[in-house]
Amino acid sequence: MNGQNQSVSVESRTDSGPISGANCKLSNNKGTWFVTTPGSTMVQRSFEDLSVRCDKDTLEPGLVSVKSSTKAMAFGNIIFGGIIGAGVDMSTGAAYDYPTLITVQMGKSTTQAAPPQAAPAQASPAQATPTAPAAGTSAPPAPAKN
Repeated sequence: MNGQNQSVSVESRTDSGPISGANCKLSNNKGTWFVTTPGSTMVQRSFEDLSVRCDKDTLEPGLVSVKSSTKAMAFGNIIFGGIIGAGVDMSTGAAYDYPTLITVQMGKSTTQAAPPQAAPAQASPAQATPTAPAAGTSAPPAPAKN
């Protein structure tokens, strides 16, 4: 896991393109953080969604609900670290992730999807590969048919 904190970048836009200088407040159940766009800040990971509100003079505020997702590595921690390790990661927020780039559309209220996660590796049964008998030996006899 990469710990309880994560860097996120925030950009603000209008229908005509990117804007700078919007003051944004990011919050979840673990805390509140502030950034001016375009910019980055560290947030504490959580199972809860991240709420982002950006304000700029003469523009309507932009609101985004950023979805949290469970990191694929959390499943590996259950296998290798056991239930206790997974429980610690979930309680501290280390098992969760937000998108690294958050885009706020000024004057609108939107939802931003959680980052895509790679599926955890799954063990597959070994496939038997038929081999030819070694030189100088013969293949075993075929079973008799009744």
